[in-house]
Amino acid sequence: MIKGQCLCGAHRFELEGPLEMVHHCHCGYCRKHHGAAFATMVGVAAERLEWTRGEIIAYRSSPDFVRESCGICGTPLPQNIPDLPMFVPAGCLEDFAERAEFHLFAASTPSWHEIADGVPAFDAYPPGVGMEPQADCSSDRSGDGVGGSCLCGDVRYVIDDGPVLAARHCHCLRCRRARGAAHASNLVVPENSLSFTAGQEEIRSFKLPEATHFTQCFCGRCGAKVPTVDPGREIAIVPMGGLDDPPPRSPQEHIWTAEIPSWSGVYDSLPQRVGPPE
Repeated sequence: MIKGQCLCGAHRFELEGPLEMVHHCHCGYCRKHHGAAFATMVGVAAERLEWTRGEIIAYRSSPDFVRESCGICGTPLPQNIPDLPMFVPAGCLEDFAERAEFHLFAASTPSWHEIADGVPAFDAYPPGVGMEPQADCSSDRSGDGVGGSCLCGDVRYVIDDGPVLAARHCHCLRCRRARGAAHASNLVVPENSLSFTAGQEEIRSFKLPEATHFTQCFCGRCGAKVPTVDPGREIAIVPMGGLDDPPPRSPQEHIWTAEIPSWSGVYDSLPQRVGPPE
């Protein structure tokens, strides 16, 4: 039995194999929803998934996809897609060990991430999946600075051309649960470098009670991850998966690599820290 939960614990899962179509998805919809470089999903028959539900945000991102998130903490939740297994975000699972079989929508991989694990990669769906490829999500973004948005487009923001304090991949358990992904990829910029241009009133936030700082912000309509502003430290933490423009800096290191699960890994040459950044 494989167990898991969202960041706040309002949603808890138990699933039992056989598992199907374990994959990494690089489409823009998944990047925005998870706020990560890609989503890793674990397929299982609906009758083999037990799910204790809490508050849910449900958003139809395309005709066949309703993406659900925890309404309290924003963690992405399992997807029910017609004629396919239930897909559970691997980042939420505690006892999961099976590696992905393939990459989906590799053609949409952003410039700041590289597929280098040797797993087969398909530009859209792999052979045998009876679904037509859909257009990737897009933004009508124009203007100065680096823009970003949530999945539904209600929340929009811009990072100015000022300094970037850090750009990192974080593999800690908190980030995996929060994003429902293998890791979080974040920019850290000065607080005054970030401006919300629309939808700030739609943002929900959840601070992990036992954490000093850890807070996740997300759109209350679509559940997509959006920047977290920390006035006490005078910084903003920006999920790179939500960016509509190339970032001012690509990730420079991996942190908390001691917590990488067996189904994930590091496949590039960036420096690695077993714990927090310096």
